[in-house]
Parts: sequence; structure tokens; C-alpha cells
Amino acid sequence: MNKSLKWKSILVFFLIAYSAVTLLPSVYSGVPDWWKKYLAPSGLSQGLDLQGGMHVVLKVNLDKAIENALTFAADDLQTQLKEKKITVVKMASGTPHQVLFTLPNKSSLPTIKTLVEKDFSDLNLEIKEEGDFPRIFVTLADKRVKFINDNAVNQSLEIIRNRIDQFGVTEPVILRQGKDEVVVQLPGVKDPDRAKDLIGKTAQLEFRLVHGPGTATLPLLIDQTINAGTWQKGQDAALLNEALRHELPEGTEIYFEKKVDQETGMERATPLLLKKQVLMTGEMVKDAQVRIGGDFNEPYVSLDLTGRGAQVFGDITGKHINERLAIVLDGVVRSAPNIQSKIMGGSAMITGSFDYEEANDLAIVLRVGALPAPVDIVQELTVGASLGDDSIKKGLTSGLFGTAMVFLFMIFYYRLSGVIATVALLLNVLFIFTGLAALQATLTLPGIAGIILSIGMAVDSNVLIYERMREEFALGKSTRSGVEAGYDKAFWTIIDSQVTTLITALALFLFGTGPIKGFAVTLSLGVTFNLFTTLFATRLIYDFLYEKNLLKPLTFLEMFKRPNLDFMALRKYTFLASGILVIIGLVAGGQILLGKGNLGVDFTGGAMLQYKADKPFSLGEVRQVLAGYDLQPVEDGNRIIVKIKKSSDVVGSDAVTVSRLLNDNFPGHAFTMESQSEIGSSVSAQLRNKALQAIFISLLGVIFYLALRFELRFGFAAAIATFHDVIVVLGICFLLNIEINLLLITALLTLAGYSLNDSVVVFDRIRENMRKDTKMPLTQVINLSVNDVISRTFVTSLTTALALLALFFLGGTVIRDFSLALLIGIMVGTYSSVFVASPALYLLRKS
Repeated sequence: MNKSLKWKSILVFFLIAYSAVTLLPSVYSGVPDWWKKYLAPSGLSQGLDLQGGMHVVLKVNLDKAIENALTFAADDLQTQLKEKKITVVKMASGTPHQVLFTLPNKSSLPTIKTLVEKDFSDLNLEIKEEGDFPRIFVTLADKRVKFINDNAVNQSLEIIRNRIDQFGVTEPVILRQGKDEVVVQLPGVKDPDRAKDLIGKTAQLEFRLVHGPGTATLPLLIDQTINAGTWQKGQDAALLNEALRHELPEGTEIYFEKKVDQETGMERATPLLLKKQVLMTGEMVKDAQVRIGGDFNEPYVSLDLTGRGAQVFGDITGKHINERLAIVLDGVVRSAPNIQSKIMGGSAMITGSFDYEEANDLAIVLRVGALPAPVDIVQELTVGASLGDDSIKKGLTSGLFGTAMVFLFMIFYYRLSGVIATVALLLNVLFIFTGLAALQATLTLPGIAGIILSIGMAVDSNVLIYERMREEFALGKSTRSGVEAGYDKAFWTIIDSQVTTLITALALFLFGTGPIKGFAVTLSLGVTFNLFTTLFATRLIYDFLYEKNLLKPLTFLEMFKRPNLDFMALRKYTFLASGILVIIGLVAGGQILLGKGNLGVDFTGGAMLQYKADKPFSLGEVRQVLAGYDLQPVEDGNRIIVKIKKSSDVVGSDAVTVSRLLNDNFPGHAFTMESQSEIGSSVSAQLRNKALQAIFISLLGVIFYLALRFELRFGFAAAIATFHDVIVVLGICFLLNIEINLLLITALLTLAGYSLNDSVVVFDRIRENMRKDTKMPLTQVINLSVNDVISRTFVTSLTTALALLALFFLGGTVIRDFSLALLIGIMVGTYSSVFVASPALYLLRKS
């Protein structure tokens, strides 16, 4: 064996061994702990649809949100009045939704009214001039209260979504429930307490000055309250402030600074007296990152401030040199450093004896922003896989059967080369799962869709090489020469088709979110490893066989001889047919955007019903009875969550129907409804906009790449064909009354990648033939090229359809619509690569 072949073989075997080491804990539970710790710390994670996870219901405290908004506005008003030399005293009003100010005289009332009208339109003033000291009752304006009630929950939902995305949990389910609740479902969380803390942390960051003299006297005052029995250690700071309200200097309140003793590891709470005035808040933080440093080389959080924040921070530190500045997070002082000089440059740090995870979580919540109101966990469940074990088993069975059908066909059609292609496909899937485990990504059904597309493209890459080999063998070349020529001539076609798909996947990953990002991760891995297994690993096998004199003449079956059809002569008719289908698709898309059609609960929202049975039940049997409803089991085996999409009477007749169906079909289980609430859509407007942005950017990227590799018109023609395929399939699904849900959207994304790959393969042959004969009319070049690749198109479509047919007939009801949409897409994509992409290129020809 020559040296080059030896090193290539070592590389492949190393990757296989690394994959085995990484994936073993995911398939075999008896792996020792040291293996998991040192060799495979991540493992392969599964999503909610495949393994279940945490189900948490959060209640947003809207009253507290209104109270916080009033407090901040009132404090800001008090600060501005102080700058105008107007002294007001803040007093208890008896209600949290009202702030009471008293004035020393009436002369400043006109100034206060003018200031409020100009800069505080969200506040209402009620002035009572009885006696010598006028009183001003401050409340939030009705429009501001309405805005908070309408938006605080949605704002909290998006902030929680961003926190979870940065926490590393992929493809969570986050949706609004009722008036003031948010449902969060997290797949396979290993540290639920940490996740709950991250989700529920309000993250109100404040910068306040320490009252030095007052702080020095605090220990004595606190001892007095303890001796008097009015406060005990460990009680809330608010109770201490109430007990000492007559003893503390005006405009101050007590907070506790929590520190961990480095020697003992014990947490110590030190009382500090802080001035009530908030000098700066977390709204002026632009970025927050974890850093390592300090005397004990510990993690701390480094803050980068906004332009306005840097200016304010510089003013604060410049005016208060040799004073202590407390950094307060959710009512706890994290650090209170002494200001030694004016700090410019817009940076600050938070220290506080963190471990790395605590510092990282704090950086996340500060980076994303504070919740507009506190949230409380009102329900916590562990839910099973949303697809159900029955559907997962059927999906695995059908997937394995479909893959076996593809392998058998490749071996039957391409003989020895088919065996080599099968080895490459197996390596491709192995490396994809290894990549997911190494990246700590979560495998979900959209991710599996990305793998299906990757396998289809891997088959196509091998077919491209073998069909090129067939052409070379037909010219009389030897086995060795034919193999080399096949790889050489298919090389750039494979590169172009894979890179365009990779550009799409990267755009979907960078700008998409949720299931779109999961789809993009597996597709990116699939494309990357496909290039390796197809162009490197399979070539290595041929080289090895040749080295050992085992490479015999290769023979392939041939379903039909190369045709000589005039495809371009049909373009007027196909354009008419495509035009009608596109119009239907656009009308369907318009109806969907208007909320009409068979939209799933992902888009419409609806109701969430939770049932409990007296004894365990079969999810498969329940799924048959409740066909059309979204089901999710709870892990105790006796509960189930049913999601009903919105209708004219979602919490009335539909809920009654579900209850009747359960009890009529399972009389021995005594199903009772434990809870019933309205839920919003899991696909928010922000999520939808990000998805559309990602798709648009991906198409621009493809156009730009094809413009560099081919010409600009090739890029536009590919984009037109991809748009055609997605819109047509959407229209057909709409006409067939297939439910429009996240699974269908994933199918459309898969189709877009398949269509793009198909178009680029045809374009590559068109470019090659254009270079061979520059004077040949474009219509003849297109006909020649399509006839050249039609055999490859047929074989690729057939192998992909075999896998999808297995999913459709054997995969169960949950993924039947998904596989049907992909089957329709394969047919439409094959049609468009011949009758849309190439004619579109002709229409865009140079005059």
C-alpha cells in the first residue's frame, strides 16, 4: 500500500473510531461514568417530539409590572424635580398602584404640571391643596396600563425564548396560555433547577450609591431590631426596612450583599445602606460576557454599555470618586466597588464569587434584557415525547425499511459501485449523528428531515459519479481511467450543488430559530460529510481495490437508453401549467396569512386540555380515537395533554367532544379534565419574520454564488425554480386540506433544498455543453443537457421516493402528511428541474 493511501485510510478509520466513542453512550446505557466524563461528555440529545422533557407554566405578575413601571417613572420624576431645586417627599399611599408626593408649598405646582405634561405623558396627577403641604397622587395613565396588560406577557415570552436559545436548549416549545401565563417545554434538560432559575430570573439591574455613614451604623441598628423581636436573621430585607423606617436617613433603604467566603465556602450576607435613587439600569447594557480574572482567578461578568450608558456611567463615576457604587440584581447587591477615578470607555464588571455556569447564566439574562414583570412557576410536569413512543417506533421502522430499500436498489442497479455507495451513505449518517453529539445539538423530527435530504443528496452525488463513469466506459476507456474521469467530471457539479445547499443551510441557521435552526444544523452537517464520504471515502475504496488488483470491469444496469427529446418545445404548455399551479399556491399562501384554511395549532393557538385517567392507557389507541388532535403524554402514564386548534367555540364544543370521545371509547379509564386554558400560537410573529428573513437571505446567497460560478441569470433561474416548487406544493397541500403546521413547513424547507440541488446539476451540464460548442443555440444546449442527465434525475428521484413511500405507508399518522408533502415535492422538483429551471434560464438569456 502506497504512503498516501495508507494515511488516507488511517484518517477514515480514526473518524469511525471517534464516532463510535462519541455515540456509544447514546445507544448503550451501561457505559462507565469515566467514559462519559472524558471521552464523550455531550452525547446525542433528542427533542421534545422524540423524548419529552420539562413542562413549566409561568404566571406573569401583571400587577407588579404596573407597579414597577409606576415606581420607575415616579422616581425619575422625583430626580428631575430635585435638579430643578424642587423638594418632594415620597410617602406611603396605601396602594401599590399609586405614589404619594408631598410638597413644602404651592409655588412649585405649575412647574410640576408643565414637566409632567412635557416629559411624563404616561403619568396622571391628582393634586390636593388642602392645608399647608399640597399632596400629589401619581398614577399610571390608562393607556400605559392597557399597553402593559396587552404586551407584558408577549414581551416576557420573547425574552424567555431568547434566554433559552442562548442557554443552549434547542427547539423548545414556548407559547402563551390564557391572559397572563406562558407555557415552556424544554427537551431533555439535565439541570432543571438551573433552567428554571434562568427562565424565571427577572434580571432587574440597577446601579445605586452606597450611603457610607449610614452603612457604618447598620450593625448596631440591626442588633436592636433583633433584640426587640421586630426582625430575625434570614427574613426579607423589606421587613427590615419597615422595622427601621424611622431610624434610616431619608431616601435610603437596606440591601444585602451576598458573598462566598473563599476559605470556608459559606455564603455571607452583609447589610448595606443604599440611596434609593437609581442612577442607571440594565437598559443601558449593550453586551455581557463571562471573563476570568481577579485576585482568585474567578469568573466575573464583563459589561459593555451603550453609547448613552457609557456617558451616564462616566458622569456617575466622575461625580462620586471615593464613594461605593452598588450593582444590584433583583434586589441583591452583587458587588459594591469603591470608585477610584472617572471611568470612561463604557465598560463595567460584576463580581460575586460565581462559578462559571452562574456567571454565564447571569451574562445571558443581562444580554437579553430584563423581564417586564416577575414570573412565578405555577405548574411543573415531566412530559413524554410529543410524537409518542408508538409514532417513534413506527417512524424508526419505516425509516430503516426505506433506507434498506434505497441500499438494495443501489446495489441492484450499480452492482459493486452500489455497495461502495452504501458504505458511503452509512458513513455519512454515522458522521452526522457524531457531529450532532459533538455540537450538543438536539435531534428532532425537523432535524431528521434534514438527514433525509442529506441522504437524498448523498445518493445523488454517487449517482452523478456513476453516470459519468457510464459515459466514459461507453467511450471505451479502461476501468481505472473511467473511474478517475467519472470523479473528475462530476467533481464541480457535486461541489456546486452541495455548496448552494450549504449556503441555504447556513442562512437558515444564522437567521432562523426553533425548528428551522434544527433543520439547518443537520443539513449543514449532512452536506459537509457528504462531500467527504462521496469525494474522499468512496474514491479511497476504488484506489484500495486497484492497489490490490481487485478492481474488475464495472457494470451498471440501464433502465432506458439516453433519450433525444425536445423538452424546450413543451415550454409554452409547461409554463401555462406552472402558472396555474403558482397562482393556486399564491392564493393558498394569502389565505394562510389571513388565518384561513386548515392551519394547525402551531399557527392558530387554541386550547390546552389536561386529562387524568384512573389507570395507565395506550397512547396509540388514544391517538386513533383523537385523530386530528395534537397529543402529548405526561410521564406518570396516567395523564395526557390535548391541544385543540382555534375554532369558533374552542373551549366549548371541541372540549366537550374530546371528553366524550375519551370516555365513550375508554369507559374503564374514567378520564377527567384537570385543567383547560386558552393558548397562543407557538409560532410568534417574531419567529415567522425570522424564518422569512432567513429564507430570503439564503436565496440571495445562492444567487450570488451561482453568479460567481456561472452567470447571474443561472442564480435567478435557480431561485425562480425553488420558489415555484415551494409555492406549488403549498397550493397542492392546501387543496388536499393537509394541516399547515411546523412539520409541513419543515417539509417545504426540505423540498427547497432538494429543488435547488436538482436545478444546479442540470445547470452544470448546460454550462459544460455551452463551453463545448459556443455557437449552438441555447434551446439545443438545454435539450442536449437535460437528455444527458435525465437518467440521473430519474434514479435520484426514485431512490428518494422509495424512502418516503416507506415513511408514508409505515410511519403512522403523525408523519403521514409530512411524508406526503415530501413525495409531492419530489415529483414537483423533478418536473421543475426540467420544465421550469431550464426554460427560465432561456427566458433570461442574453439578447
